[in-house]
Amino acid sequence: MIFRMGSTTLDSSGQVIRVLIADDHPATRAGLRVIVESEGDLKVVAEAADGHEAVALFSQHRPDLVLIDLQMPNLNGLEAITRIRREQAAARIVVLTSYPGDARVARALAAGAISYMLKTARTAALLTTLREAFAGRSVLDRAVKVDSSSYPYPESLSEREIAVLKLASCGHQNTQIASVLNVTEHAIKARMKRILCKLAARDRTHAVTIARHRGFLDC
Repeated sequence: MIFRMGSTTLDSSGQVIRVLIADDHPATRAGLRVIVESEGDLKVVAEAADGHEAVALFSQHRPDLVLIDLQMPNLNGLEAITRIRREQAAARIVVLTSYPGDARVARALAAGAISYMLKTARTAALLTTLREAFAGRSVLDRAVKVDSSSYPYPESLSEREIAVLKLASCGHQNTQIASVLNVTEHAIKARMKRILCKLAARDRTHAVTIARHRGFLDC
């Protein structure tokens, strides 16, 4: 299921849409190639196994669309999207990932992705998303919309708060976090209090769980 923003009219120019696939799993890339090339108006021109390769292959092939995962080695998808868009501001990038989370989606769109789909999407929905993206229209997976609406307090965390949560997720206590971040323990307690409020979390363990799911701790 998908949520579309804008018109649903598909491109009818007859142009073949050239696609770059970036995913670190060979079987996933192979499956996506079969899906994409089963359509007469879509063609895979390159495959990347990590973010660095995605950026290099984009420069080499200048595809019409990039279909990219977020969780990749060496250079993650978010940074790859940023670099591709820095090279070509008009680049059209579709995220295809296993992970929802409103913060994760927001970061991907802010980096320059035009659409965000989950790997649980139906083949027809993915193909529609690619064509919509080529036409300049944004598509968000319906499951992403439902997941995001489940948070009563969608307020973002600051970079300082995320730094605290990352250390807390590794089991560090306030005194240790304060030492690593070179601030007072009182400052860490204050940040943690704000974090619990923003995430509507019961305690720090609950806060880490929520933050992971929403995507705050990805980078």
